[in-house]
Amino acid sequence: MPMPASEIEALIKAAIPDAEVTIRDLAGDGDHYAARIVSGSFAGLSRVRQHQAVYAALGGRMGGELHALQLETAVPKTLETNSD
Repeated sequence: MPMPASEIEALIKAAIPDAEVTIRDLAGDGDHYAARIVSGSFAGLSRVRQHQAVYAALGGRMGGELHALQLETAVPKTLETNSD
């Protein structure tokens, strides 16, 4: 059974409370999504570690309930500016 975008967003926000989450259904089938997650908690983390944090938030649902998730992660612009 496909996972609704609202559930993906809720899982991410539960694990990463400051996250701004935008989810798009890529194929219209509820199985292939793209997600953009912006969080201050990503500051100082490599892109791989950022993605691992998101996958951890999904609690093992990747490959099962959630077939495909294209990730884009970022640090808020205000934190990028302040770290210079």
